[in-house]
Amino acid sequence: MRKVVLLTAVLLMTATALAQDKTGGLHGVIDMTYQSKYIWRGFDPYPDKSAFQPCVDLDLFGTGFGFSAMGHRANSSEHEDGERWDYTLYYQNMLWPDQPCATMYRFAWVYYNYPNVPNHWADLQELHMVLAWPKILPVKGLVPAYVLVKLWPSSSDSLVSKTIDLSTAMPSSGTPSGFAHIFMLDYGLETTCPITNQPRVIKLHSEVVFNDGVGPAGQNVDQDWSNAVFGISTDFDLAQNLTFTPAVYHQVTMDKSVNDDKDETWAALSMKYKF
Repeated sequence: MRKVVLLTAVLLMTATALAQDKTGGLHGVIDMTYQSKYIWRGFDPYPDKSAFQPCVDLDLFGTGFGFSAMGHRANSSEHEDGERWDYTLYYQNMLWPDQPCATMYRFAWVYYNYPNVPNHWADLQELHMVLAWPKILPVKGLVPAYVLVKLWPSSSDSLVSKTIDLSTAMPSSGTPSGFAHIFMLDYGLETTCPITNQPRVIKLHSEVVFNDGVGPAGQNVDQDWSNAVFGISTDFDLAQNLTFTPAVYHQVTMDKSVNDDKDETWAALSMKYKF
């Protein structure tokens, strides 16, 4: 039934896009990413294990609507049940593009599917809103953003909705349902590569997360500031429409109910093809 609903939603969005822009084409990005650790909103789903993340993100004919499918799979044999696929339907656009208060926004529905867990016991759904202000600060390239997340179990029969901690298979007083608030600040530092003497943009990223007590796998999680993440990355154009992006991230964990480790550091290698 869930697959039928998802497919119907995609077809409806595609039909809407075709009706609005009959001359446009279907564009998107294919992304293959390796991460030395997979950290998700402060949590470490595959404890200190590397992961592979394939993704397809489709821009539906330039209408602002889009659909993406992203996988998360540990490169280790003991975490098959933790494999997750994220299916996202979204709409994004900009308000007041010529004004200092220009606001980029994105509204999305996400279905988190754990294909190796029977009966959708671990599946989740999410609504989120992303707001970013690219011109509001006097420093060029410095962009603040805010993300509001609402997460809940996909079914009342799921184990996480019955407060079972899936990481231990033990009863828990935790809940997978609730809100999270993410505050971000990004900066594109324009510089010149000392080797090629070509212009380059170094992307600096920071974020801090407030978790209102949501444990996606049924964990007992405090209502508190959970973690802060700092990252650096840059793009290398290897060929037409083909980009390689190395990145390094560091997490400061402020709440051990989210992550037992005080700090996390990991690297990511991404290859993107635009079409």
